[in-house]
Amino acid sequence: MRMQSKLEAGKFVVLAEAQPPKGVDVSRMVSSASRVKGAVDAFVVPEMSNAVMRMSSLGGAMILQAKGMDAVLQVCCRDRNRIALQADLLAAYACGISTVMAVTGEDPSFGDHHQAKAVYDLQVLELLRGIQSLQSGRDMAGIELAGTPTFLVGSTVNAGVEGAALDSELREMDQRIEAGVRFFVIPPLFDVSSIEPFLKRVDHRQLNIIPTVVLLKSAGMARYMNQHLSHIHIPGALIDRIQEAPDRVTECIRIAGETVAAVKREGFKGVLLSTMGWEDRLSDILERNWG
Repeated sequence: MRMQSKLEAGKFVVLAEAQPPKGVDVSRMVSSASRVKGAVDAFVVPEMSNAVMRMSSLGGAMILQAKGMDAVLQVCCRDRNRIALQADLLAAYACGISTVMAVTGEDPSFGDHHQAKAVYDLQVLELLRGIQSLQSGRDMAGIELAGTPTFLVGSTVNAGVEGAALDSELREMDQRIEAGVRFFVIPPLFDVSSIEPFLKRVDHRQLNIIPTVVLLKSAGMARYMNQHLSHIHIPGALIDRIQEAPDRVTECIRIAGETVAAVKREGFKGVLLSTMGWEDRLSDILERNWG
């Protein structure tokens, strides 16, 4: 558990998303992860992000774990009831996966199967308490387990909201900590000052707060995110940099590296790199000097 040992030692943790395929050919996922194996502490395997049907997080995580790479299982409330969620958790631990992230999951209306019905038998806080129950040796029905898992548990918090929404987010965050969460991943960050209200109320140098750093692909992508994702702020000057750069791909990689460096300087406990399908560019970011 390289990630857990580094967090406990106060060292900067590097996570990377490893998107499972929409199909059964895992060669790209495995080869991309293998290229950066030594530089990444663990690979977060999304559970059908944006509600798009893909290989499950459990399947992808098991494949990476079998290849000697630590994987983080996303446990998503959207798609499974409490029986299936507990079953997946037990299977994951038995296969050597001991780091999990409890997430809500986007509504199916955002994805590619619009007729799918969301389950949401459990909300995230209930799921976290269910994980606590498993770790105490009993399932959510109170029945004793044959062998007890021990997980490093993470979740998410939206650091980009303000006002009453931030109050609610922080109350939920406190409840999740009480329910066993030891690290939080926050949404894509491009400008640390954009989450100043959150940072004024949370001691990110004590808590394990891990910002997401997204590798932008173009100025158009940056503008779209800025306009349509209310909790994400991308400075106009940064968008102009991409637009005016002679080599826009290289500029996007440079910006990602600079953002990681800023996150590290600010005292955050780690970073989650999301390449949005450009997994082959992950090594380019990791090779940059973050200071």
